Amino acid sequence: MLFGADVFVFCFAWLTMAQLLAQEDKEKTTALKDLLSRIDLDELMKKDEPPLVFPKTLEEFEYAFNEHGQLRHTKTGEPFVFNHKEDLHRWNQKRYEALGEIITQHVYERLEQDCGLRRQTLPVDATEDEPKTFMYMSEDALSNPSRLLILIQGSGVVRAGQWARRLIINNDLDSGTQIPFITRAIEEGYGVVVLNPNDNFLEVEKAEEPGGGEAAPDGSDEPAEKRERKEERESKRRTDFYEKYRNPQKEKETDRIPIRGNSSPEEHTLYVWDHFISTSLAKNIFVVAHSYGGLSFLDLMIQREEEVKSRVRAVAMTDSVHNVWHQNANRSIQGWLKERCCNWVSSPEPLDTPVEPMLPDCLHLSAGTERHDLTSWRSFHSIFRFFSKHMEQDENDREVSTATPVSMRSSNRARHEDL
Repeated sequence: MLFGADVFVFCFAWLTMAQLLAQEDKEKTTALKDLLSRIDLDELMKKDEPPLVFPKTLEEFEYAFNEHGQLRHTKTGEPFVFNHKEDLHRWNQKRYEALGEIITQHVYERLEQDCGLRRQTLPVDATEDEPKTFMYMSEDALSNPSRLLILIQGSGVVRAGQWARRLIINNDLDSGTQIPFITRAIEEGYGVVVLNPNDNFLEVEKAEEPGGGEAAPDGSDEPAEKRERKEERESKRRTDFYEKYRNPQKEKETDRIPIRGNSSPEEHTLYVWDHFISTSLAKNIFVVAHSYGGLSFLDLMIQREEEVKSRVRAVAMTDSVHNVWHQNANRSIQGWLKERCCNWVSSPEPLDTPVEPMLPDCLHLSAGTERHDLTSWRSFHSIFRFFSKHMEQDENDREVSTATPVSMRSSNRARHEDL
């Protein structure tokens, strides 16, 4: 019996040690998994990436637009290459974004110099120190008595005058900018207003938070809230140290200060309507709205229904993301859209082929491309034909309406003579 007891004690001790070792191994495995989960090979390579400092002009980038509006390298003649440095995706992306900012300024210059548009600061009563944005207008935008064209782009990094930055860089200026629309509109006697719905904030560098020094020794008699704050500071210090190690080129943190009356695409569209478009003399207003621009226009229509219905003759949308149900458009608006709106959508079908929509809110036609960003450019000629058709139709309707009272009086006089 004594031998059996010794065996039992030995087995119990062995099992206990095994359990302890297993628990220790489990903790080590968990810690290792946690460590591996924090390791990003791409992030680790940032230690060797070049400084995030890029050229400030197209000339310094050694790129220029040729006679066809295509961006080409000034020495090799090759298109833009995204992977300038292999296996450094973040650096290449930052370089692409830096080039994109230069492209934005280049488009502004083209709008002013080639198209003759003028920049209008917003808000109209902005003080010197508050955040501002702007839009573009032709000189006759508010005084043209006949027709006015409004251009609203989609969401994202694109600014006034652009449909898609990627198209400008990889294709050409015609497909990626609104310049062809502006040029043709001016040739056909339109005034032009170019909205800038994505410039909604002023970004300023964040000030460093006070109290970032060493934490005092923890005291058991300290209030719980004070200990929690100290623990948060200590945790932040450790996180910052880790971030500094794995990401030596940590980007500066910024705060966003909203621009009064223009802090969102919808708010900007409403602001421009109230302060400019609604005061214009044009009897016929036409709108081209791409992607999120269609949603912004529908929001405007919901906010200013009677004004929009009385002034706007037709709306050309291109792959619009508006939704009459989600945006709670009433039946009157839905009926107006079916009569006055056409949406050229991405589709494999040939250009102008009717497309069955999921939501029958307006006429849907194929833009002749499956690429979302190309829908505006591919439907360019169709859009202006669509506008001309509505102009002619409205002129005919006005002629009929003015002639109708005369014909009715003649008919009444004839019936009176017969009697």
